[in-house]
Amino acid sequence: MTTSFSIHGVGVSSGIAIGHAHLVSNALLEVVHYQLPAHLIEDEVERFTNAVESVKTDLEQIRNSLRNSAPAELGSLIGTHLMMLADKSLSEIPKDIIRKEQCNAEWAIKLQMDDIVDQFEQIEDEYLRERKQDVIQVVERVIKVLLGHPSQLTSEQQASAINKERKRILVAHDISPADAIQFKQHQFGAFITDVGGVTSHTAILARSLNIPSIVALQRARDLINDGELIIVDGTQGVVIVNPDKSILTEYKLKQDQWEIEQLKLQRIKTTKAMTMDGANIELFANIEVPEDIAAVKASGATGIGLYRTEFLFMNKREMPDEEEQFTAYRAVAEAMKGAEVIIRTLDLGADKQMNPDTVVTCANPALGLRAVRLCLSEPQIFHTQFRALLRASHYGNIKILIPMLCTLAELRQTKLLLERAKVSLRKEDIPFNENIALGGMIEIPAAAINAEAFAKELDFLSIGTNDLIQYTLAIDRTDDAVAHLYNPLHPSVLKLILMTIKAGAKLGKPVSVCGEMAGDTKLTKLLVGMGLKRLSMHPSHILSVKQQILHSHLSQLNLNARKVLDLTDLEKIELLVSKLNLR
Repeated sequence: MTTSFSIHGVGVSSGIAIGHAHLVSNALLEVVHYQLPAHLIEDEVERFTNAVESVKTDLEQIRNSLRNSAPAELGSLIGTHLMMLADKSLSEIPKDIIRKEQCNAEWAIKLQMDDIVDQFEQIEDEYLRERKQDVIQVVERVIKVLLGHPSQLTSEQQASAINKERKRILVAHDISPADAIQFKQHQFGAFITDVGGVTSHTAILARSLNIPSIVALQRARDLINDGELIIVDGTQGVVIVNPDKSILTEYKLKQDQWEIEQLKLQRIKTTKAMTMDGANIELFANIEVPEDIAAVKASGATGIGLYRTEFLFMNKREMPDEEEQFTAYRAVAEAMKGAEVIIRTLDLGADKQMNPDTVVTCANPALGLRAVRLCLSEPQIFHTQFRALLRASHYGNIKILIPMLCTLAELRQTKLLLERAKVSLRKEDIPFNENIALGGMIEIPAAAINAEAFAKELDFLSIGTNDLIQYTLAIDRTDDAVAHLYNPLHPSVLKLILMTIKAGAKLGKPVSVCGEMAGDTKLTKLLVGMGLKRLSMHPSHILSVKQQILHSHLSQLNLNARKVLDLTDLEKIELLVSKLNLR
């Protein structure tokens, strides 16, 4: 009799999937070491060279076959893997190891990979440490070829019926971008991986695949056997292996209920987000690449409240030029047909470099040279992006949002650079919106405390709750050791949000929230009750948040919010918010 057990990880895409496990081979576990006679060494070197070329060809074919609708970051990630494969550390040094150690090619490249990974492990910054997974994924593809494993799904798997695939759940140590693209052509029910985090490429891909997904399960691939029945609860981040009849029945019911609820929510897609006593709340969508527009339109969003432009810059050795940026921004503006599109300027920094060869490590990257600080230190970056944004503003309702403002001096320098970009376009007779709105993100406590001063010099404010919580509570939200202390309901966080809302109301400037709090239905009533009329979130959360608003009275929400804000004890706040959500 099989034993049922559960594994906990990090849910990165919600929903429930029930199906049979399909284990993706982890070639690294199959590598063995053996010596070769001297007369076979050069043959082994040639075998290694052929394997590298085979992987290059495979990756290039996948990149070339990408559809226009594929998320842009997928192409960028494959480009990163191709660059790694071309680097001498992976393409040439293993040959030296083969000759020196007289060993097999699989062992040589694995030894080199271990050395590179060790170097990554010495980096303190978590984001950069996670890039070691890219090295591992590239090496695994080479080893699969050396071991004679297919790099793509077999023809038999490709011929599987769609309804059968929907019941299959991919289980892997990790999923590379190239593999994920192949999986995207099929209809798998979910995927789960041993590694990955909220900032990993795997998590980014999970959101684009839009199926229940869990990462950071540690040993799922070791513990789960191929073909075993498993339940993936992406919302709770739980995998249940070999569920008994009662648990299976329970989750089938949950799955049916979840799907019914999703269908029901579609009924309110075109309904205005208005409280029962007539208060209109605007719900915007957050996007990362132009291809996300399809999801925005499907959600019925008012517009785009946050376009994260850094995805145009990441994993590239050279900064995208003005024309490439202009094309991306214009595409979004035109697709939204006059609806509001708020585009945030570059939010890269010490932990996210454009060129991996020029990475500058920083002990505390969240506190380092990033966002507006980086752009002001390299004004040409700002100038190029401002010109692209201004040019695109001629084609739609674009507004510019500046991240991580801390001082008025930063804001004034930014405004000066924006004006210089306008002057340069006027000289060239290039049309743009002369009155383009400029907003600032309130995500540093210093900015929230001084929000009224910022509101006087800006057209709108947007509260970035993710960083605001992190900086207020001195908690690195990517650090598992303290992640449980990260709490949006901390009274100090709520006070900073309220200060910003009041500053905007006093000066007649719109205030929105674009962090994770905006898409959390448990917090919707509280945020609206605090005075927010604009919320921006992932498109998949919009209808659920709208449902909360449609069943609320603003007058009652205002009263409830005041009760919450009067409390100073976190546990009491959590209890009261929980009770208020039941009403």
